Amino acid sequence: MLGICRGRRKFLAASLTILFVPAITWIYLFAGSFEDGKPVSLSPLESQPHSPRYTASSQRERESLEVRMREVEEENRVLRKQLSLAQSRSPSHHRGNHSKTYSMEEGTGDSESLRAGIVAGNSSECGQQPAVEKCETIHVAIVCAGYNASRDVVTLVKSVLFHRRNPLHFHLIADAIAKQILATLFQTWMVPAVRIDFYDADELKSEVSWIPNKHYSGIYGLMKLVLTKTLPSNLERVIVLDTDITFATDIAELWAVFHKFKGQQVLGLVENQSDWYLGNLWKNHRPWPALGRGYNTGVILLLLDKLRKMKWEQMWRLTAERELMSMLSTSLADQDIFNAVIKQNPFLVYQLPCFWNVQLSDHTRSEQCYRDVSDLKVIHWNSPKKLRVKNKHVEFFRNLYLTFLEYDGNLLRRELFGCPSEADVNSENLQKQLSELDEDDLCYEFRRERFTVHRTHLYFLHYEYEPASDNTDVTLVAQLSMDRLQMLEAICKHWEGPISLALYLSDAEAQQFLRYAQGSEVLMSRHNVGYHIVYKEGQFYPVNLLRNVAMKHISTPYMFLSDIDFLPMYGLYEYLRKSVIQLDLANTKKALIVPAFETLRYRLSFPKSKAELLSMLDMGTLFTFRYHVWTKGHAPTNFAKWRTATTPYRVEWEADFEPYVVVRKDCPEYDRRFVGFGWNKVAHIMELDAQEYEFTVLPNAYMIHMPHAPSFDITKFRSNKQYRICLKTLKEEFQQDMSRHYGFAALKYLTAENNS
Repeated sequence: MLGICRGRRKFLAASLTILFVPAITWIYLFAGSFEDGKPVSLSPLESQPHSPRYTASSQRERESLEVRMREVEEENRVLRKQLSLAQSRSPSHHRGNHSKTYSMEEGTGDSESLRAGIVAGNSSECGQQPAVEKCETIHVAIVCAGYNASRDVVTLVKSVLFHRRNPLHFHLIADAIAKQILATLFQTWMVPAVRIDFYDADELKSEVSWIPNKHYSGIYGLMKLVLTKTLPSNLERVIVLDTDITFATDIAELWAVFHKFKGQQVLGLVENQSDWYLGNLWKNHRPWPALGRGYNTGVILLLLDKLRKMKWEQMWRLTAERELMSMLSTSLADQDIFNAVIKQNPFLVYQLPCFWNVQLSDHTRSEQCYRDVSDLKVIHWNSPKKLRVKNKHVEFFRNLYLTFLEYDGNLLRRELFGCPSEADVNSENLQKQLSELDEDDLCYEFRRERFTVHRTHLYFLHYEYEPASDNTDVTLVAQLSMDRLQMLEAICKHWEGPISLALYLSDAEAQQFLRYAQGSEVLMSRHNVGYHIVYKEGQFYPVNLLRNVAMKHISTPYMFLSDIDFLPMYGLYEYLRKSVIQLDLANTKKALIVPAFETLRYRLSFPKSKAELLSMLDMGTLFTFRYHVWTKGHAPTNFAKWRTATTPYRVEWEADFEPYVVVRKDCPEYDRRFVGFGWNKVAHIMELDAQEYEFTVLPNAYMIHMPHAPSFDITKFRSNKQYRICLKTLKEEFQQDMSRHYGFAALKYLTAENNS
């Protein structure tokens, strides 16, 4: 501690030397330039050698003074260099004290406040106090509604997490859709030292619904006005961000600017960089009143405690009511009202430097905010065109944005060393479960996968579907990876009902999928397909986790458990809905089997009826599924009986049976211990049988498996002996668990396995 104080005293001494030595020198020079109370010019142009006052002695004195002045300037230059070096080393001292000082760039909010802060800091025990403590929590508020905005929030949060060195507390004002998506995302992301709180945006609609708004953000674009009322009363300050923001620096630097507010300044804003509020964009353009160019509200620093004392709620409401009498509606949502308030009360605003909100809409002055990459702090895509906006450096900005868009979010799960984090029950349970595993076990990686928490983004694309009112609706459930993406359009053409898909992708692949889907007329015309991204982690394909994710997020009472490689027959959706009623699936524990076939032809004239399928079966164009390599998997379906069946018939469970079935949505989940290839469906069908489900084959239903290259996991199964040994071990453990859970009735599974 004493060493730190001495170091800071050296800074102070050096600073004082730089300030006072030049002053004393110039006083001395100024005083020496007077003779007999009259000033003597030091300018060579004004000195006159023929003047009687101009003597050899005065010339020598002048020269000596000039030499001394140059010496002092050189000393000052050295001192400045030493001081800058000392300051660059100073964070190490702060880190030892668990604090860090961030640079505070000057805005137009009065630079004297910074100087005053330094002087006040130097009067303390050991000099200047840090602007942002190392473990100080930074509060961020974001309004988010809908599917697209939820994707944007993820990219924003990634850019913040990438640079951050402080704990973060996100306050998300979200509608029901965004809350479901983001709550699951952050719960599965498990980023240390990050806290999330949600506030119901739908409950706030009544606060702002009386304001007509033409902006594309709709009613949610007005909700920043009510943050003083919405956020906790003990929260004193918050950074408010739009969802289309990208950070290029540590958010703590922006948080530090709060310390520069003075007097009645309660809003930190960047000047608007377009001519919108100047009213000269087109003829008869009449914007809301604003101070000069006005301010952009994509980035706001709010001093909540002071705003509440000023009765902000009453202030903005009265202003909005008065202006709406003539303006009739807002054009830029909350921004118009903020600017109208500031126009009347300019003392409220602290103007931030424009690099805290570089606005990339068309025809802005954003290029004046930076000279170099290092100048950039916050990029704001505040145009409806987003990445297609016109800007001289848009390619650079786009690449920066895409970097975070495709950045592996798993890499952001890093600890903040030295900062205590709140106890997370889920994280603690996970660590306990992992610690109980034997790392020397040859099947350790298989066992570990069962406890891996995969980051999950539900409803990656817009989803809109209301189940049929007759309670017969069925959702097709499947899972896939990037190499099966081409099957999506075909499945959508064959199945008109709702679909729930879990996609196992990396962050970069998720963006490739998004571009693929947005470029497909077939996929974009379907709003009843739920795409749930499960992000890649670990070396195995978590097939049963994916199935469980897709199963969990259906809105219909029944589901058809399929695979992405199968095309259902045309009209299967309506046929299954009728079968649900016919077989009273609502009141009985039944699993309706859809018989599976396969073709080895990539181009297939898909059979439009059972009769056509039987003809192709006889000609060798189609085969019963896995007839050549895994007969046991579907043999109990009894295809011979199916050929002539006209009514549903019951079949019994047999070892290794793995049909594709229609069940109620409350059926048991798939067992997560089975990853990659082997036994993932077999175990599920076994558990259905243990729970006394009846297996009933549908006589006029069918599905056809389309050919594809072997998956990576089946290749590992075939080539890796240890893979097969571990799968056998997991099977035995599953059977033992079944016996413990279901008792005597489950002994048949052990017997059947031994006899098979």
